[in-house]
Amino acid sequence: MFLFLSKLIPLFFYPLGSINLLLIIALGLWWIKSKWTPAPIALALTILFLSSNAWTSNWLAQSLEWQNIPKTELPTADAIAILGGGTRSLAYPRPDVDLTDAGDRVWYGANLYRSGKAPKIIVSGGRIDWKGSGSPESDDLTKLLIQMGVPQADIIPDANSFNTRDNAVNIQKIIKERGFKSILLVTSAMHMPRSLAIFHKLGINAIAAPTDYRISQLEIDQPNRQTESAILSFIPDDEHFSQTTQVIREYIGILVYKLRGWL
Repeated sequence: MFLFLSKLIPLFFYPLGSINLLLIIALGLWWIKSKWTPAPIALALTILFLSSNAWTSNWLAQSLEWQNIPKTELPTADAIAILGGGTRSLAYPRPDVDLTDAGDRVWYGANLYRSGKAPKIIVSGGRIDWKGSGSPESDDLTKLLIQMGVPQADIIPDANSFNTRDNAVNIQKIIKERGFKSILLVTSAMHMPRSLAIFHKLGINAIAAPTDYRISQLEIDQPNRQTESAILSFIPDDEHFSQTTQVIREYIGILVYKLRGWL
């Protein structure tokens, strides 16, 4: 039930959910001919504008993504842990497992392995039935890693994780069973602050190896290059709307995990 509620309740705090609620309220006020009808409409438009322009969206994303940028070359470790969330299972009409925007995780993990940063890769991620059937994310990651040249014998799957907390708890068990002392934690840069805090809370010697950066110096500099860029950066855009939603999702996740004592 917690897993379901953790997915359901935040929907009302995301920009799209908030805008819908405000418009429903406005409709109710209009129905009773209230003079306050314009207020929720104006607030909905404000949320829409702030959440979907490049200036706001990039600033919010950077506040998470740039927290764990490695300041030196990543050290070697006993294993590389790749968190799920970057794949879509093989299903008609896909010819193979697909990568999502977060698919950089599997590529970067394989690259670290090939670079000799660790001799083993832990792939962690299940698949929630009511969010769509399909193979566990750990199976998808394993298949992709093998295609990238990683021997199956060096891949350790965890198919029973359904959120970031599960990832950390199950990987902790694997670490203890295998006698690992340290891991390189691979996940999206936006997801890294919450992930790393959970692993450290459990006493795991996890070293941040973030990837899938949405915000680089290029994105930060773009609105300041020319007048045209600045104007376009203020205009609402669906990609920035989605990015803002993901940032808010992470901050809500951090708050909920703190309240539960997981951080």
